[in-house]
Amino acid sequence: MKHVLIAALAIGTAGAALAEYPEKPVTIVVPFAAGGPSDKVARDLGDVLRKQLNQPVIIENVGGAGGTLGAAKVAKAAPDGYTVLLHHIGMATSPALYRKLPYDTLGDFEYLGMVNEVPMTLIGRATLPATTMADLSKWITANQGKINLANAGLGAASHLCGLLFQQAVKVDMTTVPYKGTAPAMTDLLGGQVDLMCDQTTNTTQQIEAGKVKAFAVTTPKRLAAPALAKLPTLDESGLKGFSVTIWHGMYAPKGTPKAVQDKLNTALRAAMKDPEFIKREEALGAVVVTDNRLAGAEHKKFVEAEINKWGPVIKAAGQYAD
Repeated sequence: MKHVLIAALAIGTAGAALAEYPEKPVTIVVPFAAGGPSDKVARDLGDVLRKQLNQPVIIENVGGAGGTLGAAKVAKAAPDGYTVLLHHIGMATSPALYRKLPYDTLGDFEYLGMVNEVPMTLIGRATLPATTMADLSKWITANQGKINLANAGLGAASHLCGLLFQQAVKVDMTTVPYKGTAPAMTDLLGGQVDLMCDQTTNTTQQIEAGKVKAFAVTTPKRLAAPALAKLPTLDESGLKGFSVTIWHGMYAPKGTPKAVQDKLNTALRAAMKDPEFIKREEALGAVVVTDNRLAGAEHKKFVEAEINKWGPVIKAAGQYAD
């Protein structure tokens, strides 16, 4: 009887502790430097989660190694819900990009739900002798071996989209990696490179100003944004099944109690309905997730599918990081 009472008290104490979560600030680790797109998403999300959790939300930038250092930090953190990860598509591409990943993407995290998706656009230098996707296809065929395709570095969104595009058109291009989107865009504007596939967050302003030529979007459906509404999808342009978006999701260390996961997921779902957060995401060219991928289990299924999608693309290109 004594043992039963002790067990009951232990269960009751644990339940009370979980019920009181969170009792202190929650830290969102962003595995990239401050000021970038992922950091902006995290800070906007943190503003909403702060209201939902009734606790301060701290953004900690742990950049380096393509996002793997920050992810590894969260994987090794105490599984108590006070350290979570906000990561983009790199969560799914790192297993193929890095020979020695310091964590198991599917095994070392609790999946809390997806946050947003950012469309991408295929753009070219203003002097490119093509104005439509059909023109571009002919130009690519006629200039095999002479085309320069810019990207923002190994594992960047533009790098991944470029790999998939080359496979889709069955033409190898000279990939030119830069240390970030800004220098890549600068050279595209200057005509030093021919093409780039990058997020709408980075390309829309240049398209609106007429400084680059825009050929297509990478989403299954056309986009509603005024500057992009007339652009066809790559799928309808003949590259059937072509679909790339840069997405963000939230993760906790493996073993985080289910009750804590549920509280974080509830707060995340509320954020996806917050008018101010939606407005901020739209300003970035992003769309908040409202479908079943808000559930942790469906989020994990999606990431697993993305791993299976990008793994063969990256391995076929033979582009790895040590």
